[in-house]
Amino acid sequence: MTSQQFDVIIIGGGLAGLTSAIDLSQNNFKVLLIEKNSFPKHKVCGEYVSNEVLPYLEYLGFNPFEFGAKRITNFELTTHNNKTIQTELPLGGFGMSRYEMDFQLYQLALKQKVTVLKDTVINVIFENDVFSVQTKSGQSFTSKITMGAFGKRSNLDTTLQRSFITKKSPYLGVKIHMSGNFPENKVALHNFKGGYCGVSKVENDHINLCYITNYEAFKRYKDIDAFQNDVIFKNLALKELFQNSNIEFDKPLTISQISFETKNPIENHMIMCGDSAGMIHPLCGNGMAMAIRSAQLASGLIIDYLQNKIDTRAALERKYAKVWNKTFSLRLKVGHSIAYLFRQDWLAPKLLVVLRRVPFLIPLIIRMTHGKPIKV
Repeated sequence: MTSQQFDVIIIGGGLAGLTSAIDLSQNNFKVLLIEKNSFPKHKVCGEYVSNEVLPYLEYLGFNPFEFGAKRITNFELTTHNNKTIQTELPLGGFGMSRYEMDFQLYQLALKQKVTVLKDTVINVIFENDVFSVQTKSGQSFTSKITMGAFGKRSNLDTTLQRSFITKKSPYLGVKIHMSGNFPENKVALHNFKGGYCGVSKVENDHINLCYITNYEAFKRYKDIDAFQNDVIFKNLALKELFQNSNIEFDKPLTISQISFETKNPIENHMIMCGDSAGMIHPLCGNGMAMAIRSAQLASGLIIDYLQNKIDTRAALERKYAKVWNKTFSLRLKVGHSIAYLFRQDWLAPKLLVVLRRVPFLIPLIIRMTHGKPIKV
């Protein structure tokens, strides 16, 4: 059977995969995007996006505010013993659900003539400078470049024998949409024993609540409701929000085995983007922007390579690894450090006291986990 040929194959239709596909197709390359799920689909995600990526989204022809995204300017932090601090975000951001954002980017990708296939990739083989991508349905495709944008954790990670996949991760993520009263210009981070919850408004005036907790702490309880009542509601801001809002989901979305282990931005000659390349701790609330930013970095270099401005594949891989690390390594280190400190229940309230006394530290920390607006 003859394989269908493409310039670029992108595995995964999340933010990184979709924005890369749109960018590459706009530059007249033949792109195949393979995504195992149908659009639209909810995902466990904080749904706050830093404004650093707005120039790139606008360059791609996507304006999130056309689809109801909320402009976010303020930040609130509370501890498990109900100490609070508030500040303005240095750059600001917007709130938009993955359900809506992924779907609208998918529509734009189709408009830009990206070939989108609903299927699951089971193997990627690199031989003689060509990628062969095989899917669950028995199809085979070839390409000059293959990009991995398949999220936090995938069976393909196991197939590729990526080192992080062998290490168990203790984290569980839960996401709920609610309707109720919450300022649309604010993103809040509420700490509780064993975890924290991000809160922000998205389109349709829904409130997104997404929390992460240690699975060992969670499994002592018989279900999510019991955990929320006994642990999460000790934070009075969260208790009030839950009790005065209506849940819009039939049941919460959950994801387990969330890994913050170091990953390689290049794997088996594949260029990794988004969570496939590395995850910032959700405490820092900027994973969506990181995914889009990594897509912009990768797409620009891939375009140069396919236009023979970068001479060799080895040079392409070196350049991408270098720019990825330069752009994200500090963010990841700071994110890990902040998350570690806030996991110490005795320490979090003391940290808040320090931040109240030295308020300029908060914008500084936020800047260290966010990037500057993308130049396009």
